[in-house]
Amino acid sequence: MRVAVLNDIHGNLDALDAVLDEVRRSGADHIVVGGDVLVGPMSREALERLTTIDLPVDFIYGNCEIDVLTQLSGREPARVPEIYRPAIRWTAEQLSPDQRQLVASWPMTLRLDIDGVGRTLFCHGTPRDENECFTARTAEALLRPLVDPLDVALLVCGHTHMQFDRLIGQTRIVNAGSVGMPFGEPGADWLLIDRTPQLRHTPYDREKAAARFRATSYPRAEEFADKYVLNPPPAAQMLEVYSRAELKSTARFATETQR
Repeated sequence: MRVAVLNDIHGNLDALDAVLDEVRRSGADHIVVGGDVLVGPMSREALERLTTIDLPVDFIYGNCEIDVLTQLSGREPARVPEIYRPAIRWTAEQLSPDQRQLVASWPMTLRLDIDGVGRTLFCHGTPRDENECFTARTAEALLRPLVDPLDVALLVCGHTHMQFDRLIGQTRIVNAGSVGMPFGEPGADWLLIDRTPQLRHTPYDREKAAARFRATSYPRAEEFADKYVLNPPPAAQMLEVYSRAELKSTARFATETQR
């Protein structure tokens, strides 16, 4: 089994299409989508693309799916700062009834036995909280109590939009990065597991994508195009930000930083 892991797409259809082309060329025969297909300028279209491709796909949910489902239930996602809530509302309105039902069916984690790797656990943030984060710099002493009881050879995560590959005890932890809005080098980041994890980076026409996203009615379209497609924040800057939120819910971190 060759598994392609696509995380944090955030409605960036152009990046997703470029990655899917490379996934096919890689010979991958299975896709795991590790959460946060939503929220972004072409979330509905990205979800449609992933549900109509000619490869088996497993989904798990991320924090953004939870926020959209909360909105669809008639409640405001209280953990999301007010400035981001219009984007949540807009995304919720875009989804078809079938897509809403599909997203609501996704599990929090997924386990697979992969040739050459062994027991593998996929999560979005951490296996206990889709909105919790850690990075390449998080101290091993903080991670061991979380990782050791999992009894897996490989833990694959996302959420922070930055790739890394590190060993904690007997467990290899790989962050697949973000397809739709990676921090650091512009493009699209993903992971191929072909008897061993291989971090991948795929370029695409970002100017064309930015123009396409600006033409949508997505409330944060201009910011998405400029800040996350054309000029993403440097990885070093975001590592510094996330270092203050290690193994803490990023929603709680965002609330605390506004006080």
